[in-house]
Amino acid sequence: MNVSGKVIVVTGGGAGIGRATVLELLKQGARVAAADLNESGLQETAVLAGAGNALTIHPLNVADREAVLALPEKVVSTHGTVDGVINVAGIIQPFVHVKDLEFDVIERVMNVNFWGTVNMVKAFLPYLLDRPEASLVNIASMGAILPVPGQTAYGASKAAVRLLSEGLYAELQGTAVQVTEVFPGAIGTDIKKNSGLGDAGDDAKAAEAKTVPPEEAARQIVEAVTKKKFRLHIGNDAKLFDRLSRIIPERAIRMIASKMKDVG
Repeated sequence: MNVSGKVIVVTGGGAGIGRATVLELLKQGARVAAADLNESGLQETAVLAGAGNALTIHPLNVADREAVLALPEKVVSTHGTVDGVINVAGIIQPFVHVKDLEFDVIERVMNVNFWGTVNMVKAFLPYLLDRPEASLVNIASMGAILPVPGQTAYGASKAAVRLLSEGLYAELQGTAVQVTEVFPGAIGTDIKKNSGLGDAGDDAKAAEAKTVPPEEAARQIVEAVTKKKFRLHIGNDAKLFDRLSRIIPERAIRMIASKMKDVG
């Protein structure tokens, strides 16, 4: 789908991959409705974009079902239609093992990552099905391919997003809606800070490692939309996880566990 002139909704648009995706879409001529829990982050995205009426911002908690179900009408009233949805919003968990993870933390991760995606899909799919062509993109994680100790609940939430996406891909055969699932590896963002787990300094150190810049991740995501790709792995680490999961799955799990043995 050529995004020029199309209306795309992006969650997580106030920072990281979401913000970069908003900016990339605008650069390619799309109109964008950016949603995020962080209103100040959305305002900063709008300032960076300088896109005028081509961008609208919508403070939103994707885990709030009623608020999400009210969003399509707001977007359509402003932009006239909806041609695509890119579900980026997500959080990680503290780096601890499940035995030390409180139930409320697990529930919060599932509510944002999985139920937030479900809420958006249920809210917008009827609109997408009415379009001559449409795109639905769900961001999973390389942690949905192989488990990372200390991020098991997060990985489970993203594995649920993966199977949801693949089920939708199957169910939407014969329609104009193209489903794309995305598996980012390490991306240089402030996800730890935005998950309420620390300040940006920790993420800045991670960003200095071999991570993919969010702008490059966004470029690949938008390219996947234009090329109607079903699956996208971003980063060499995500691609390696995919290969290992198919070739030596049990050994790969043990290898990752060994490298993460000091966690938890």
